[in-house]
Amino acid sequence: MSDQGQLRGLLELVLGEFRERGIPDLVRRSVEVPVIPGKATALIGMRRSGKTYLQFQRIRELLDDGVEPERILYLNFEDERILPLDAAKLGGLLDSFFTMFPSNHDRRTFLFLDEIQNVDGWPVVLRRFLDTRDVEIHATGSSARLLSTEIATSLRGRAVSCDVFPYSYREFLVAKEYGQPQAVMGAKARDTARQYLLEYLRRGGFPEVVSLDERLRTRVLQDYVDIVVFRDIVERHGVSNLTALRYLVRTLLASAGRSLSVSKFHNDLKSQGIPVSKNTLHEYLAHVEDAYLAFPVPIFTESVRKRNTNPRKIYAVDPGLVTAYAVAAGRDIGQLFENLVYLALRRAGCRVAYYRTRSGFEVDFVARYPDGRLVLYQVAADVSSPKTLEREMRALDEGREELDADGELVTLESYAAQPF
Repeated sequence: MSDQGQLRGLLELVLGEFRERGIPDLVRRSVEVPVIPGKATALIGMRRSGKTYLQFQRIRELLDDGVEPERILYLNFEDERILPLDAAKLGGLLDSFFTMFPSNHDRRTFLFLDEIQNVDGWPVVLRRFLDTRDVEIHATGSSARLLSTEIATSLRGRAVSCDVFPYSYREFLVAKEYGQPQAVMGAKARDTARQYLLEYLRRGGFPEVVSLDERLRTRVLQDYVDIVVFRDIVERHGVSNLTALRYLVRTLLASAGRSLSVSKFHNDLKSQGIPVSKNTLHEYLAHVEDAYLAFPVPIFTESVRKRNTNPRKIYAVDPGLVTAYAVAAGRDIGQLFENLVYLALRRAGCRVAYYRTRSGFEVDFVARYPDGRLVLYQVAADVSSPKTLEREMRALDEGREELDADGELVTLESYAAQPF
């Protein structure tokens, strides 16, 4: 059998299996996925965060709108039967789809390509189909740097990216069939919303673990991290010092919401007899961010030198990972809540930093919104103590005055009622 015949046979098998399975039940995500004519859409995020189900959500919308199944192709590039795959074979698979359904040459078709970074040379193929076919292309990937680099180079002007995180608090409420908080709530409704928020902080928002018991949830989340470490960092970047990398990952997840000094961390490893250079640690930190596992947040300043010399604060991609890796940290509601607010700002498309006032007080977040607004957020789980409220407001007020920006104090009570 010819190579093209083999590709067509494989495609028929994959298509048949996908139709037999059908689209699973979905918790509708509130992620705004951009669909722009003539451009591919790239969904980027950590494994298991819901990228595939966002593709399924779009497929369900198309089917509900009357689009024939023959116009829709879904391919998962983590299916070992498809791999290894290069640009030529990917192009052959997609060409076979049009050969199987010739009428697709004259109508819009919809291509859903999952974990596209596993295909060498994929941008060339996507560019060809965007140029020669009436197609809507959705691709997912678990490497921010890989996809963003290709979008900026090979697909320059022909693709738009969208970050995908695990469930937000609002989506978690939908998954738990609670509904949405109301602007005006009585005591019972407020207490119930607060309990759900505390549950979300402990469980996190990875769709698969929302309803698991604590023991299984912890095991599954730790398995997620192991897969990311080996598949998206070690294999992709050729990391050789696995001991230092794993220690770094555990430290980052356990330290969410706190500052990380690479120099101090380097000394810690050195004292334990783990040889690694500072430059290597900086590379590993970039790999962790690239895999959407944890994110370093810089200080807000116009000075590049100050931005590079000040420690960065670390936030995990999901609060559930923090509780899965640090028992003590898992009990620190303030730490988990601060992580939640960071993720909420990232979901809103903000560029995020922290700020230190001239008096030395710290404002948790300075958020630059896509429309240019600059807003400060001070996060405190509980401000029932007058001293706590005074301390938090003093930092926020100084920050607002120095940066001439709006600011807001965010508490558990306020967020449970009005999440953003």
